[in-house]
Amino acid sequence: MAELTPDPVLYTARATSTGGRGGRAVSDDGILDVALTAPKELGGPGTGTNPEQLFAAGYSACFNSALAGVARREKIDATGSTVTANVAFGRAGDGYALAVELQVAIPGQDVADVDRLAHAAHAVCPYSVATRGNVPVTITAVPAT
Repeated sequence: MAELTPDPVLYTARATSTGGRGGRAVSDDGILDVALTAPKELGGPGTGTNPEQLFAAGYSACFNSALAGVARREKIDATGSTVTANVAFGRAGDGYALAVELQVAIPGQDVADVDRLAHAAHAVCPYSVATRGNVPVTITAVPAT
């Protein structure tokens, strides 16, 4: 698959981290300013956020926006939709890797329709495009609660 480059660039997010998993991440505008710690499962104190949580939050929000766009084009009400991103982190060969499961729900829609919309969103979501071929991503439609 060919690389996709935005043209024109509409927005550039900028954040700087110091200290790795035991440091801090701050956006250039100061709105995001979080302490980073390794989770307890990786031997850390688990008292701050970690890169996988930040990735899960970003992916779920971006995917939910893509889902809303796909639903809007199909004239389907996706009000109250939720996307939960489960980001797994573990060893892979000599390094580490991620795997993602996205659980998607839309109130008032049956699971088959949610599944269809979620797979259409997966085709256009920038996070999905960026991970395609690099990170296994599973899409699961679930009933809204």
